[in-house]
Amino acid sequence: LCVPAVPVLFKQALENTGVEEGKSVSLRCELTKADATVVWKKGEATLQASAKYEMKQKGTVAELVIHNAEPEDA
Repeated sequence: LCVPAVPVLFKQALENTGVEEGKSVSLRCELTKADATVVWKKGEATLQASAKYEMKQKGTVAELVIHNAEPEDA
């Protein structure tokens, strides 16, 4: 029996979020499949985990925390 793969979709997409310069901000989205691979991008650039960018994922919720936010992070 061949079962077609079910695509991973967003249950809850990202929302615009404001933050004071120098503070941390958390961006979250919810997926239809637990532990799906999530890649965070800014434009064409893929973000990598660092002191600035913290990526978390638990079940269907993926989160990006941006520390020390600056205008360039918009």
